Amino acid sequence: MKTDSPFLELEAAPRVRVWFDGQPLELPDGANLAAALLAAGVRTFRHTPVSGAPRAPFCMMGACYDCLVETGGRVQQACMLEVKDGMRIARPHEAEAVHAEG
Repeated sequence: MKTDSPFLELEAAPRVRVWFDGQPLELPDGANLAAALLAAGVRTFRHTPVSGAPRAPFCMMGACYDCLVETGGRVQQACMLEVKDGMRIARPHEAEAVHAEG
Protein backbone atom coordinates (compact mmCIF):
# COMPACT_ATOMS: atom_id res chain seq x y z
CA MET A 1 0.00 0.00 0.00
CA LYS A 2 1.38 3.41 -0.96
CA THR A 3 1.76 5.94 1.83
CA ASP A 4 2.71 9.60 2.00
CA SER A 5 6.30 8.56 2.71
CA PRO A 6 8.09 5.63 1.05
CA PHE A 7 10.02 5.08 4.29
CA LEU A 8 6.79 4.00 5.99
CA GLU A 9 6.45 1.18 3.45
CA LEU A 10 9.72 -0.52 4.41
CA GLU A 11 8.23 -2.75 7.08
CA ALA A 12 5.30 -4.13 5.07
CA ALA A 13 7.00 -4.91 1.74
CA PRO A 14 7.90 -8.48 0.79
CA ARG A 15 11.60 -9.23 1.38
CA VAL A 16 14.25 -10.24 -1.13
CA ARG A 17 17.82 -11.37 -0.57
CA VAL A 18 20.69 -9.04 -1.47
CA TRP A 19 24.36 -9.05 -0.50
CA PHE A 20 26.19 -6.08 1.00
CA ASP A 21 29.97 -6.52 1.16
CA GLY A 22 29.42 -10.27 0.92
CA GLN A 23 26.89 -10.47 3.75
CA PRO A 24 23.30 -11.53 2.98
CA LEU A 25 20.51 -9.13 3.89
CA GLU A 26 16.75 -9.43 3.51
CA LEU A 27 15.51 -6.06 2.24
CA PRO A 28 12.07 -4.84 1.11
CA ASP A 29 11.58 -5.50 -2.60
CA GLY A 30 11.38 -2.25 -4.59
CA ALA A 31 12.32 -0.04 -1.64
CA ASN A 32 14.76 2.84 -1.85
CA LEU A 33 18.14 1.12 -1.50
CA ALA A 34 19.69 3.74 0.79
CA ALA A 35 16.70 3.72 3.15
CA ALA A 36 16.53 -0.07 3.18
CA LEU A 37 20.25 -0.41 3.97
CA LEU A 38 19.95 2.12 6.80
CA ALA A 39 16.93 0.28 8.20
CA ALA A 40 18.94 -2.97 8.04
CA GLY A 41 21.67 -1.43 10.20
CA VAL A 42 24.26 -0.45 7.57
CA ARG A 43 25.82 2.72 8.94
CA THR A 44 28.79 3.27 6.59
CA PHE A 45 28.21 3.17 2.84
CA ARG A 46 31.65 4.37 1.76
CA HIS A 47 34.81 6.10 2.95
CA THR A 48 36.12 9.37 1.54
CA PRO A 49 39.11 8.98 -0.79
CA VAL A 50 41.27 11.59 0.98
CA SER A 51 40.80 11.06 4.72
CA GLY A 52 38.97 7.73 4.81
CA ALA A 53 36.13 9.28 6.82
CA PRO A 54 32.94 7.21 6.85
CA ARG A 55 29.96 8.42 4.84
CA ALA A 56 26.28 7.47 4.72
CA PRO A 57 23.14 8.90 3.13
CA PHE A 58 22.62 12.58 3.86
CA CYS A 59 20.26 14.24 1.40
CA MET A 60 18.33 11.16 0.12
CA MET A 61 17.68 12.92 -3.21
CA GLY A 62 20.83 12.45 -5.25
CA ALA A 63 22.52 15.77 -4.57
CA CYS A 64 25.29 14.94 -2.09
CA TYR A 65 26.86 11.65 -3.27
CA ASP A 66 27.50 10.46 0.30
CA CYS A 67 25.59 7.21 -0.32
CA LEU A 68 27.76 5.90 -3.15
CA VAL A 69 27.88 2.11 -3.43
CA GLU A 70 29.15 -0.28 -6.07
CA THR A 71 26.52 -2.45 -7.73
CA GLY A 72 26.19 -3.91 -11.18
CA GLY A 73 29.84 -3.07 -11.85
CA ARG A 74 29.21 0.66 -11.38
CA VAL A 75 29.52 3.14 -8.54
CA GLN A 76 26.06 4.64 -8.05
CA GLN A 77 24.03 6.60 -5.53
CA ALA A 78 22.08 4.19 -3.32
CA CYS A 79 19.35 6.80 -2.80
CA MET A 80 18.59 6.70 -6.53
CA LEU A 81 18.23 2.90 -6.74
CA GLU A 82 15.51 0.40 -5.88
CA VAL A 83 16.12 -2.89 -4.09
CA LYS A 84 16.02 -5.85 -6.47
CA ASP A 85 16.33 -9.54 -5.65
CA GLY A 86 19.90 -10.80 -5.90
CA MET A 87 21.63 -7.40 -5.89
CA ARG A 88 25.31 -7.48 -5.00
CA ILE A 89 26.24 -4.24 -3.29
CA ALA A 90 29.67 -3.22 -2.01
CA ARG A 91 31.41 -0.23 -0.60
CA PRO A 92 33.60 1.48 -3.20
CA HIS A 93 37.21 0.62 -2.36
CA GLU A 94 39.15 3.72 -3.41
CA ALA A 95 39.83 4.91 0.15
CA GLU A 96 40.94 1.49 1.37
CA ALA A 97 43.55 1.31 -1.42
CA VAL A 98 44.86 4.78 -0.53
CA HIS A 99 45.21 3.88 3.18
CA ALA A 100 46.85 0.53 2.43
CA GLU A 101 49.62 2.34 0.52
CA GLY A 102 50.09 5.22 2.94
